[in-house]
Amino acid sequence: MTTALTAVHPTVAGAFIALLIALAIFSTLWWMLHPPASFVQKLAKEAESELERMVGSIIVVFSPDILSTHMMALAAKLARGERSELLAVYIVEVPYTLPPDAEMPIEEREALDALGAAETIATNNGVSLRTETIKARSTKQAVLDLAKREKANLIILGSFREGKYTGAPLGRSIEEIAADAKCDVLIGVEGKHGTLLYEEPTP
Repeated sequence: MTTALTAVHPTVAGAFIALLIALAIFSTLWWMLHPPASFVQKLAKEAESELERMVGSIIVVFSPDILSTHMMALAAKLARGERSELLAVYIVEVPYTLPPDAEMPIEEREALDALGAAETIATNNGVSLRTETIKARSTKQAVLDLAKREKANLIILGSFREGKYTGAPLGRSIEEIAADAKCDVLIGVEGKHGTLLYEEPTP
């Protein structure tokens, strides 16, 4: 019995189809081994990127109307975690009835006390802190000018000093700064347990 052998001659079309099949199999295997990120994972990644962008240089603002002491520990931890520069500034608003450089002993004493407390909190959290007292006609403009000078990524504001009595935690200066700042602004309204932020025992 004679067996006839049929020669197989590959064609260009056949080779192209085989290549397409191989690519399809490879693509399927790659997709199975590299599934697309879930919506939650994407949100987490975006949040991490936003945090990195946000905390490059941080300014914590104090004034006779802005109480930010309860935000200092948070600012220090952000600065420490992201190796950011941290600046605490006290704005003394000088009324137009006085010269721009007028002596205001009560406000200047409050500035020393507030910035001294800020330095203590920063030291307890292992962070270096620069402090500055600025006399200005407008708290808002002084903060915005400072943020521009320092190329700040984040401004941290506490609550209106009299907020717990009047029920209005955001004073005029806080609202104006938040509305016109070119960088991110974090406002912390002190709650019932807000003091826990800066009264943590040092390990």
